[in-house]
Amino acid sequence: MYSIAMIIDTHAHLYSTQFDDEVEALQERAKDNRVEKIVMPNIDLETLPKMLVLTQKYPELCLPMLGLHPCNVFENYREVLKELYSFFDKNKFVAVGEIGLDLYHDKSLFLQQQEAFHIQINWALEKNLPINIHSRSANDQAIAIVSEYKIKGLSGIFHCFSGSYEQAQEMISLGFYLGIGGVVTFKNSGLDVILQKIGLQNIVLETDAPYLAPVPYRGKRNEPAYLTLVVEKLSSIYNISTEEVLHITTANAKAVYKL
Repeated sequence: MYSIAMIIDTHAHLYSTQFDDEVEALQERAKDNRVEKIVMPNIDLETLPKMLVLTQKYPELCLPMLGLHPCNVFENYREVLKELYSFFDKNKFVAVGEIGLDLYHDKSLFLQQQEAFHIQINWALEKNLPINIHSRSANDQAIAIVSEYKIKGLSGIFHCFSGSYEQAQEMISLGFYLGIGGVVTFKNSGLDVILQKIGLQNIVLETDAPYLAPVPYRGKRNEPAYLTLVVEKLSSIYNISTEEVLHITTANAKAVYKL
């Protein structure tokens, strides 16, 4: 028999302008739906101050990461990374993220993305922190880079997993968890078939709020409270109780973020 478990949202952009003037209500809805922690990925220098304000206002609920999103890697990325790195001395972060590679949008700065990825991975190793990986249309390339650091004990999450079963296996073999959110509820995502093969012990929950809301809110603004719908879907996929889903995925999140 499982005791009552809480939910950890391992990836949500609460500082998004889509939540302006509604954060108080949003965090109350999250708590009402058993969400006890919300881990926030950073995007760039502009998002950092607003994110840190939330962690100061809601220290028990909101936990920050530090990183430069691959879609925000521009020609001046070295200067931006240098300034971001200085915040390690001013604040406590639970991970380096959201970092990685993106070949879905602009491919012209892919070499710079790769170098930024390597630099931030080394931050994580230096600070003994996990990483949170964005790898849109670049799973194989991200896996290849992460593989270079396997012997050094790098750990973390492949955020918003949407790859193949083979890619999932490679990520797991590297010691990483897969971030699963609203996409698993989409009718033709195919994630349900893949997840059945890999097991709940390799999964953490996330919303990527305000993006990728689960059914029946698909296409609308997402928020942490909606994670209960993802839990229900996983319960159906694995044919286990929602409490068991919560206990396993929450334990996974606590392990990866050292909570």
